[in-house]
Amino acid sequence: MAEPLLRIANLTLRFGGLVATDNLSMEVAPGELHAIIGPNGAGKTTLISQLTGQLMPNSGAIYFAGQDITRLPSYERSALGLARSFQITSLLRDFTAADNVALAAQAHAGHSFRFWADARKEQPLREAARAALKRVGLEERADVLVSELSHGEQRELELAVALATRPQLLLLDEPMAGLGVTESQRMVALLKELRKEFTIVLVEHDMEAVFALADRITVLVYGRVIASGKPDEIRSDEEVKRAYLGEQHAVTSQG
Repeated sequence: MAEPLLRIANLTLRFGGLVATDNLSMEVAPGELHAIIGPNGAGKTTLISQLTGQLMPNSGAIYFAGQDITRLPSYERSALGLARSFQITSLLRDFTAADNVALAAQAHAGHSFRFWADARKEQPLREAARAALKRVGLEERADVLVSELSHGEQRELELAVALATRPQLLLLDEPMAGLGVTESQRMVALLKELRKEFTIVLVEHDMEAVFALADRITVLVYGRVIASGKPDEIRSDEEVKRAYLGEQHAVTSQG
């Protein structure tokens, strides 16, 4: 059996008396789309923030491609191949779609954002930006300001920004948040394509999307894992139904 690309061992994070991550352990295999679900306040985004280095745990360890990255800063994790898209869009709204992606490529290459003007002119960066935009279906919107893109297009652009960093692992924090039905369908189709090439950790509340995409699902409640397994196992797990899915969600997800 292949070694996990991502291994989390006994991770714990406290904010005062609040335990945000409670002795959490899980593994993500290479090539897997692993979904993390749970009610609001379960600690999903807090976990992603620890994986990317925005938050440091009190104890436990994070291993990526066999390397202990628990105390590495965010930029070093990015250089190793970890890329995150955010629950709330973090794009530069006064820049074009292509500018945003070129800046991400430039930053990943180790250059300062002070030289953003160079990123707009440097041909290799422009080509990398166009290629990433094409991957997410935004090639024709490359020269449009972010502020003029629809919400769905901005979520797709966030994926392009992540792809520009040449990741091994994509950490996606609610990419379907705020999307309409058609936009959600486009996002699911896009993620189905990306999963052929990338290992993906997906935090998502849209259960229809989760069950359509995931190879494995981990369920968090109050910062601890209550279940982890294949979609059918999670769908039929009584504790998961009581804690999160509920009978209505469970029935809907079978449709």
